[in-house]
Amino acid sequence: MTDLIRADHKLVADMVEPGSRVLDVGCGDGSLLHLLTATRQVDGRGIEISQSGVNASVAQGLAVVQGDADADLIDYPDDAFDYVILSQTLQATRRPREVMEHLLRIGRRAIVSFPNFGHWSVRRQLFFKGRMPVTETLPVSWYDTPNIHFCTIRDFVDLCHDMGTRIERAVALDAAGEPVRVNAPWWFWNLFGQQAVFLLSRPD
Repeated sequence: MTDLIRADHKLVADMVEPGSRVLDVGCGDGSLLHLLTATRQVDGRGIEISQSGVNASVAQGLAVVQGDADADLIDYPDDAFDYVILSQTLQATRRPREVMEHLLRIGRRAIVSFPNFGHWSVRRQLFFKGRMPVTETLPVSWYDTPNIHFCTIRDFVDLCHDMGTRIERAVALDAAGEPVRVNAPWWFWNLFGQQAVFLLSRPD
């Protein structure tokens, strides 16, 4: 794990109440889970598809098991956690809506972050070069990327509305990791937000 804390990880940590029960789905090397344990004193668990990620997490003393978000979330009981986090992983799942439904079933709240395919730099590369873009948040060429469902901030908001999901808080981050203007309309976020973080809950 690097000592440099990612801007989206800081934002996610800020959304989590101290002492909460947390499941980090697609936790990678455990960087976010480690941050939450150290700064928010959470009772944290993780699930990660790659063996190398599991090994890196366990080496830090984290409770992480190998598993697939698409296949294994069904095994978790309802309301098992206060928060279920899906950080930069939604676009790599085979059935994003089904995964979202499980997040909100397993946890009282869900925190989802993802790269925004509607960012102006992505549009520029598509328009002028006619090629799939490579950016800071989409760093891998199309033939090597694990991402199979690219979406924009507006796409995600529409999905939340279709599911009846409550958006409690949403923040778009620019290329420098700074929040895009808070009161801007969705189209502004969609154009200038390089990534987004959403705090979600089930409707009443």
